[in-house]
Amino acid sequence: MTLTPASRTGIYEYAGLVSEVSQVGMRLLSPDGHTLASGASGDAVRLWDVADPGHPRPVGPILTGGGNADTPALDVSSVAFSLVGHMPASGDSDSAVRLWDLADPAQPVLLGLVLAGASVYSLEFSPTGHILASGYGGTIQLWDVAHPANLRPLGQPLTGGGAQVNSVAFSPDEHALASGSLDGTVRLWDVTDPAHPGPLGQPLTSSTVGVDSAAFSPNGITLASGSDDSTIRLWNLNVQSAISRICATAGGLTPQQWNEYIRQLPYRATCAH
Repeated sequence: MTLTPASRTGIYEYAGLVSEVSQVGMRLLSPDGHTLASGASGDAVRLWDVADPGHPRPVGPILTGGGNADTPALDVSSVAFSLVGHMPASGDSDSAVRLWDLADPAQPVLLGLVLAGASVYSLEFSPTGHILASGYGGTIQLWDVAHPANLRPLGQPLTGGGAQVNSVAFSPDEHALASGSLDGTVRLWDVTDPAHPGPLGQPLTSSTVGVDSAAFSPNGITLASGSDDSTIRLWNLNVQSAISRICATAGGLTPQQWNEYIRQLPYRATCAH
């Protein structure tokens, strides 16, 4: 489902859905496919009932900082839906992460708010909905969202490279987190213990331009990244597959090489002789 520009005036439409905003920066469907959230520069989050895609309609008030239309509009840079329940999160230019209750989309309720420290460009819930990852500036923070009114940071912020984090994605088993940054790198993070996250392997150089999106395959073996140069790259995260390719082309890894490339795993002899 895609919103496309109807003209250069900033009016975007899909099957009759029209939103007069300065620039639609993000749009996301709820897991049940019934609600579309859209956000834009100079605007807050708008909700649309798309249960009948041929006849979409706006639903409920605009989601602003204070949860009502009287609060000044914000530059919404990211939205994420939890796969569990009816709780989306929004990230804004005011450095805030907000959680909403959309059990009744016509009457959304602001559940919780926390200041991240800089504009929030990426958000993602873990598959179980227990953890929220936020990317702001060159930093990633994990949050415990079990109690939305009292968001609690998990572990120390993750930093690497210093470039703006444009995208974050959890692996299906919630053991890894991928991040895509403005410097063209994709990084993997070990979040098996969310209270003690850390880097996983070396950064993957995806492009010389920014990486805007990252996503794991359902089986967690492949990671896809999308960049500003209009390319999509696929990364094979299966260690045994990588070992087989290395053996076929260069022979076995020495302990030093193993430590350099896959030090997150204990060393073992790689190639049969």
